[in-house]
Parts: sequence; structure tokens; C-alpha cells
Amino acid sequence: MTAMVPLIVCLPLLGAAAALMLGRRRRLQVLVSVLSLAAATVMSAVLLVLVDRTGPAVVQVGGWEAPWGIVLVVDRLSAIMLLISALMLLGVLLFAVGQGVVDGDTETPVSIFHPTYLVLAAGLFNAFVAGDLFSMYVGFEMLLSASYVLLTLGGTGARIRVGITYIVVSLVSSLLFLSAIALIYGATGTVTLALIAERMPDLPADIQLILGLLLLIAFGVKAAVFPMSFWLPDSYPTAPAPVTAVFAGLLTKVGIYAILRTQTLFFPDNQFSMPLMIVAGLTLLVGILGALAQADIKRLLSFTLVSHIGYMLFGIAIGTPLAIAATIFYVVHHIVVQTTLFLAAGLIDRVGGTTSLSRLGGLLGSSPLVAILFFLGALNLGGIPPFSGFLGKIALFQAGTIVGDPIIYVLIGVGALTSLLTLYALARAWNMAFWRPKQQIKDYTASMSASLVEDPQDEGIVLKKTISPLMIGATTSMLVLALGLTVFAGPIFELTTRAAGNISSPSTYIDAVFPSGTGAIENSNVGTNFEGGAK
Repeated sequence: MTAMVPLIVCLPLLGAAAALMLGRRRRLQVLVSVLSLAAATVMSAVLLVLVDRTGPAVVQVGGWEAPWGIVLVVDRLSAIMLLISALMLLGVLLFAVGQGVVDGDTETPVSIFHPTYLVLAAGLFNAFVAGDLFSMYVGFEMLLSASYVLLTLGGTGARIRVGITYIVVSLVSSLLFLSAIALIYGATGTVTLALIAERMPDLPADIQLILGLLLLIAFGVKAAVFPMSFWLPDSYPTAPAPVTAVFAGLLTKVGIYAILRTQTLFFPDNQFSMPLMIVAGLTLLVGILGALAQADIKRLLSFTLVSHIGYMLFGIAIGTPLAIAATIFYVVHHIVVQTTLFLAAGLIDRVGGTTSLSRLGGLLGSSPLVAILFFLGALNLGGIPPFSGFLGKIALFQAGTIVGDPIIYVLIGVGALTSLLTLYALARAWNMAFWRPKQQIKDYTASMSASLVEDPQDEGIVLKKTISPLMIGATTSMLVLALGLTVFAGPIFELTTRAAGNISSPSTYIDAVFPSGTGAIENSNVGTNFEGGAK
């Protein structure tokens, strides 16, 4: 089992190298990419089954034991994130392949896209299995490098402009994270997560506060938490459809994963609950209010993406095992549904020639399958029973009512309002794009569209393109997976409950990394005296 842990990171990297060497042979390059991610998906599924049965898998890279060497750890939370990420990456890759077939690879140049996409996958997997902060940082930097290339594919002026903003914001976040790592090392004498978890409680309260806030700010930028979410709605909609889908589904969740991992390990007493509650509420409200004002489907979905990050922060802020379980379930749901909706938006762009609601209409008659894909995804994201979006929100609200603090009831109200407004925004978009007759587009006036704001990058061009069966198949498979979360919600929630039980108790993680205890390390020359810093 342990051999698969490093292999799940190395395999996409090897695939990226092979794809780069096969730059002039498109079919072989596609084959390498698909096989690499398919193998990663299978390994992730096997790891999840084995970890759920036998406990965390720990690999000491190079035979150097932690904290002297690099340690990779896969527990239930890591395995869940690995599997859902691999499934999304594979589904979006198939969509991109189908798009390349009909477009001739103009939007996603195959010689560049496939190697970069696999590096992105390796960065994601590395962040999820990292057992120390610096390895997690390396994973984030792999993500940054690959995502910047993918964001600017095609080299249009709009993509270059938003790409510059994206990389500046990402570099600031990385600098904050690196600073936090340096300070944590200075205070605890290690960057190994398990050892930090054991030593953090012995630090003075003010030092813990500074370190915790630095980590929250650094990860909050990556997760697009308000007020650090300004960059996302402008960045994501300009990219090619498959790139936008994988960014929306996965990249912000890496930040949420990092917050969840570090908060439960380093600060099990949940001392950051109140700030997280406030930020969660603001993220929910500001994001959905932004979505209501959008006349472009991609920008609308980008704002709902920001808004629903608030639900995940809400669960982390509550901090009970039930809340953590509900958070993990909602993260999985949101990854699948948001990816599905952005792929559906890519299909709308092709059959309608645009994603601007002011120029779309009559698509229900011309593209009924696309209408169904978007409609079911919208109902799920909006939280209509019995979909997984409803189940995840109800679980979060139930966890909050058990705690019973007044601010939690306020957040439950904000969460319910956000769900209703999400449904309204998506229903309005579906009505204008699919239900409204095409002949009414020019002279259409209605209260629901009077105050909508167009995408500032929109050039007003309507350019319809062909849809390949593979693109439809990939989007449909994502929707089927989303519906599967509803059908199998019981077993999935039981799994997330077991995962929450693991991470709610830092000792479980510490014992997995240091099965013989940390006493020998504390007595060695590598450590800290908690007064003068690292020895």
C-alpha cells in the first residue's frame, strides 16, 4: 500500500515528461495523459479502501524518518480528496480531448496543455499527501506554475491581463505561506505536521495567534475567502472551458483542505472559531450578491463558487466532529457540482456562441440535453431536496444547532438565504438562456435582467461551435457522479464521519507518523526549547 503514496505524485510527473517529449504526436500525448490520470484514479480508490480499513499510510521518503526526512501521509481525508480530485481531473481531461477534436486544439494546444495539466495534477496530489508544511508549499507552487500556463492558453489580451493579476495574488499568498513556515519552524523547530501538532500547544498564546492568522490568511487567498476573493471572478471566466472547470472545482478546495488540516491539527481547541464564523458569513453574502448582478453565466458561477466557500468555512468554524464530517461531504459535493456546471457552461458557450444572458435564448429547443445538464446541476447547487447540496447544507445546519451559539443561528439563516438566492440566480440564468424564445432576445425587457452587469472582458461576439460526443459524455458523467452523491449519501457520509473522527483527534495523526512516540525526538538535538526557538 505504501508504494502507491509517492507513486500517485510521481506518475503524473512522469506522464508530463512523456507528454512533453511526444509534443508532435497528438494521439500518443492524449493516450499518455488519459492513462496517467486513469491509473491515479485507480490508485486513489485502492488507497481509500485500504486506509479506511487499516489506518493511515505513512511513507518516509528515502528511508529518512520524520522529522529529519520528508514524510508523506494518506489518511481518510487525504484519500477522499485524492479520489475526488483524480475523478474530476480525468473527466475534465476527456472534455478537453473532445474539444480538441472539433477545434483542432486552438483553445487548448495539445503540446502545451497535456504536460501542464499533468503537472497541475501532481501538484494537487502532492498537497494532499504532504506530511510537512514545506512539501505542501512545494505542491502549491507546482499548482501556481501550471495554473498560470493553463490560464493564459491562447495568449489573448484578456487572458494575459487576468493571468498577471492571478499570479501576483498567488505569489503574495505563497510569500505569506512561506513566512508562516519560517516562523513556525523558528517557534517549534520543525515543519513536520505531526510534530508541530504536538509542540504548538506549548507555545505562548500570542505566538499561536500570530502563526494561526498567518496560515489562515495565506490559505484564505488560495481558497478565495472574502475579502481575499476579488481576483477569482475576473480570472476564471476568461480561460478555456476545461481549464475553468478544473480551476473552479479543485483549486480553491486545496486552500480549504489546508485550512481544515492545519486548524484541526495545530489548533484543536478551535480558538479561531469566531473569526472564521464572521468571514464565513461575509463570504456567503458577498459572493451571492455578486452572483445576482451578473449577466454572464461563467461570472455568475464564479461568484457562486466564492459564496459557497462560506459553507465550508462555517463547518470548520463549528469544529465538532459532526461539523467536520458535513464539511468534508460538502467539499466533495461542491467539487463535483461546480465542475459539472462549468463544463455545462462551456457547452452553452458553444451551442449559443456566448455565455452572456443578454444574447442567449431558445437553447431548450436546439440543445435539450445541455439544458438538462445545466438544470440538474443548478438544482443541486441551489440545495433542492433530495440532492447532495441539500443534504450537505442540512448536515452543516444540524451540526450548528447542536452547538447552539447565537452567532451560529445567524449563520444558519445566512446560509439558508444564500441557498435560496443561489437557486434564484441559476433559475433566472436557465430561464433566459433556455426557456426564453430566441426571437425575444433583441427587445427583451424584464425586471430580472434590468440591472445585470455584463462581463467586462466580453467583446460582444457570438460564435457558435460544434460539440463532440466526448464533451457531452464527459459532462454527463460528471452529472451522474453528482447524482451518485445523492443516491449513496448515507455510505459517503459514514465515510466522512470516520474521516472527521480521525482529524478531530490530532493524536491519531501523530501516532501514525511517530508510532514509537516522539520522546526520542524531544531528547535529540533536533527540537526546540520553546523559549529561545529552534536549537
